[in-house]
Amino acid sequence: MGGESKVTIKIPRQLYNNLKVIIDGTGFDSVTDFVVYVLRDLASSRAFEDEERLTRGEIEAVRQRLKSLGYL
Repeated sequence: MGGESKVTIKIPRQLYNNLKVIIDGTGFDSVTDFVVYVLRDLASSRAFEDEERLTRGEIEAVRQRLKSLGYL
């Protein structure tokens, strides 16, 4: 990350606590490191390119997964 400027993103404390438990023993130094990793992976995913749009079923599966993780 070096000299990159940063911003603060707020998430519910319960989600933060859940992520803290999830990353325990994984090698991530912090919840922030894990969230940055996940968001970078998501942002670089080919699923966001025009030629590979998600189906309604895939979108619903993502929504359900995010809901189960406490994002929605």
